[in-house]
Amino acid sequence: MTTRRALLTGLAALPVATAVAAAERKERRSKKRKDAKPTVQHVDVAVIGAGVFGAWTAWHLLRAGKSVRLFDAYGAANARASSAGESRVIRMGYGADTIYSEMARESLPYWKELSDSASAPIFHNTGVLWFAPQGDAYTAQSLAWLQANRIGHEQGDVSWLQNKYRQIQFYQGENGILETETGALIAGRGVQEVIADAQITVEPVVMPAPLLSKKIQRHTLPDGGTADHLVYACGPWLAEIFPQHLMGKIVATRQEVYHFGAPQGDTRFAPPNLPVWADFNNGRIVYGIPDLEGAGFKIAIDVNGPVVDPDTQERALTPAGIAEARAYVARRFPGLATAPLIGGRVCQYENSSNGDYLIDRFPGQPHVWLVGGGSGHGFKNGPAVGKRVAAHILDENLPIEPRFSFATKGTVAARTVF
Repeated sequence: MTTRRALLTGLAALPVATAVAAAERKERRSKKRKDAKPTVQHVDVAVIGAGVFGAWTAWHLLRAGKSVRLFDAYGAANARASSAGESRVIRMGYGADTIYSEMARESLPYWKELSDSASAPIFHNTGVLWFAPQGDAYTAQSLAWLQANRIGHEQGDVSWLQNKYRQIQFYQGENGILETETGALIAGRGVQEVIADAQITVEPVVMPAPLLSKKIQRHTLPDGGTADHLVYACGPWLAEIFPQHLMGKIVATRQEVYHFGAPQGDTRFAPPNLPVWADFNNGRIVYGIPDLEGAGFKIAIDVNGPVVDPDTQERALTPAGIAEARAYVARRFPGLATAPLIGGRVCQYENSSNGDYLIDRFPGQPHVWLVGGGSGHGFKNGPAVGKRVAAHILDENLPIEPRFSFATKGTVAARTVF
């Protein structure tokens, strides 16, 4: 039988026993910390940059059975990234530049499959309308490629355009092409869905330039882990990490997009009544996206803005930019002439010197890859770019596409095509 004295004696001993147990746990934790090693000791590939190129590269590598870590200083599709924001265009017509047409055609099924499995749509099949003066070579070349590759499309002269899209003011002598299989992508959410589908966590680490341990022939990561291969898919930050090699070859420029709100009940500026559209006039492209997911009618002028620092640039719309957009909308979309500005965004292109992507090894380091130079048209081709990078890592003998090589990147003014 337990006596009151025995019970009190036992209770008195509890603080001592608890203190001893706590001390033992503390000692074990302390020892564990001293012996602690990175959660992941070693991976096949570390991908630096969780934008559209980095996310799809990680996705393809993981599907191929490789171990991967994915890093981004600000997080996936963050507000400073070129892959962030509301929407992007996916189209296939690129004039005579069929390498990008092929990449868009290769990328589209990946976006569609991702969209089908996502909680909310990533791909909106609005179609893409391209209009330009009659006789425009780029339009004729795009049409020829669509026809040769049996890509769904319609075409017509200014009468066809005006009858089909009465909410747009067309000019005499214009003709147009409507790609029926393409449309718009939801950008920031799309990148996040790629990463979720890959089942990988983005680690918020500022990654330095590559550090190769000659003793073990592996690249050291900031937390002490290692990787056989590094992929730097850092967009406008590539030149910052590799200034001696890429300064002036990858340049970030400031870009503005604007969202105008149609009146209540006016559905002319939303799908299915309006597709993604692009006005090509003497080489100056203005393009837009219909009202998707309540974001409003989007317009952007595809001309490179001033060079900026993606870390520090202020991201407020300029009065001059808003005025230019309003004037264009009033001319081409008279039903929106008095529409309010309901949103906008300041982002950046990361332009390569020749407008082509950069997908090549870092000079002198066979297992370090530089991936970037989206130049205003890279988002749509994220799946194809990631697939290409993964293929190079899986097969070191796969030749580099000459146009994407480091050697072709000079320091001349960049061009863009949305």
